[in-house]
Amino acid sequence: MTAPLPAFWAVIPAAGVGARMAADRPKQYLQLGGRTIIEHSLDCFLGHPTLKGVVVSIAADDPYWPGLACANDARIQRAAGGRERADSVLNALLLLHAQGAADGDWVLVHDAARPNLARSDLDRLLAELADDAVGGLLAVPARDTLKRADSNGRVSATVDRSTIWQAFTPQMFRLGALHRALAECLVSDVTVTDEASAMEWSGLAPRLVEGRSDNIKVTRPEDLEWLRQRWSARG
Repeated sequence: MTAPLPAFWAVIPAAGVGARMAADRPKQYLQLGGRTIIEHSLDCFLGHPTLKGVVVSIAADDPYWPGLACANDARIQRAAGGRERADSVLNALLLLHAQGAADGDWVLVHDAARPNLARSDLDRLLAELADDAVGGLLAVPARDTLKRADSNGRVSATVDRSTIWQAFTPQMFRLGALHRALAECLVSDVTVTDEASAMEWSGLAPRLVEGRSDNIKVTRPEDLEWLRQRWSARG
């Protein structure tokens, strides 16, 4: 018999502006398949039976979020977005703590601009990390040959790709441990670009759970175009 999947909170940091998209609004509010990217990013969580709730960290002056239908979903709470991703995630964790969430609760942090998360990947992450002492993240092994560059933009070495993985989201950790790790990084002025990095800086080793390679983050215009073409081909 398959073990039941653990209950979890979802946190979506969504205060970024996405400058590389060169768009008239933050990338999470660009259209994909008739809805915004962030709505698609939320869908996989809102349709999951073990979801306890979602916190979306939004910039104070964000004019787009209030106009979305999901902004009125009772399962979604809004936290203040911060200057950096770590600030936004920490604000969301503080909100969960204030409302009675326990240190031992699982929290899944997912990029607002990663709209193609498959339900099978979400379930695999939950199943494989349910009893893990640290937690972990979805990731994919590197497929291409990797080069290390010098300061002049020339190749200085070829990197052994057999030990290299590309980090995706969701990233899944216990609320208390993640809270402490992020807070320690911020106090120590350590810059981290994802939650796993904060846990690593705390001396822990998150587990890598292999997921689908099409769980891409929309960073550049060609990413969005690729998704539009892929979704159009579905039918």
